Amino acid sequence: MEQENSTTVTEFILLGFAGQHKFWHILFVVFLVIYVIILMGNIGMILLIKINSGLHTPMYFFLQHLAFVDLCYSSAITPKMLQNFIRTEKSISFIGCLVQLLVYGAFATSDLYLLAAMAVDRYVAICNPLHYPVVMSQRVCIQLLAGSYFMGFLNGSVNTSFTFSLNFCKSNAINHFFCDEPPILALACSNIYFNIMLLSVFVGFNLVFTILVIIFSYTYILSAILKISSTAGRKKAFSTCASHLTAVTIFYGALSYMYLHHSTTETQEQEKAASVFYGIMVPMINPVIYSLRNREVKEALKGIRKKFF
Repeated sequence: MEQENSTTVTEFILLGFAGQHKFWHILFVVFLVIYVIILMGNIGMILLIKINSGLHTPMYFFLQHLAFVDLCYSSAITPKMLQNFIRTEKSISFIGCLVQLLVYGAFATSDLYLLAAMAVDRYVAICNPLHYPVVMSQRVCIQLLAGSYFMGFLNGSVNTSFTFSLNFCKSNAINHFFCDEPPILALACSNIYFNIMLLSVFVGFNLVFTILVIIFSYTYILSAILKISSTAGRKKAFSTCASHLTAVTIFYGALSYMYLHHSTTETQEQEKAASVFYGIMVPMINPVIYSLRNREVKEALKGIRKKFF
């Protein structure tokens, strides 16, 4: 499909997964169930924290927004993917593709900074418990939250604007199940060197900066925990961090694989699988992780069950 410039492109075709036409009914049911769990789990987590006064602490303030961010970026891609499983025409409009990339990129990046903010919160709670209410004040929490959303929308808006300013003349078929930046850049007939460098710098900075914050926080946390004399005290301190560390490991592992390795034709299907993992599976897993491995959340759930059932 020959195009002179990006303004003449009115739609893109999302190719999805290799061979999905053979198993579309199975894929549709599986991902529909996953998306329903995402909606129920994350909305449930937000409401639980909202209505339970015992969870009105900095840790759960960030967790509430983590659930909101997970809900937003998974909802940016999953409904369209489900639609394309059952439709013969797997198109997405030019504007729709732009909005999808913007929303997904912004909220996925905000997720990184929220995970880093939660690591800082755990560091202060364990290493400086006497100063915790002062250091992690409402003002500080709001500033960390605002910074997370600002970095997310800065990353999303800059990369999206430069990506859709390119000329597309090779094809309008995106080899992915949603509008992600690398497969879109592959369609450009303009020089994409600057775009690749911009993507690498932004993704690299966001990943490296946030993971360093998490590593340094947990280095001090581990040192503080090892100094606790009682086994019960160490176990309690570890348990407050276990759910967060699990979520961090899963999210950063999949995201790093997707954006920081050399892409080849042979790895495109693996990249799609990685995208499914961090774009759809992680938002489903997070509420489960924080529910099963967090004593306060379990107690709040028990309280809700006793009250209404």
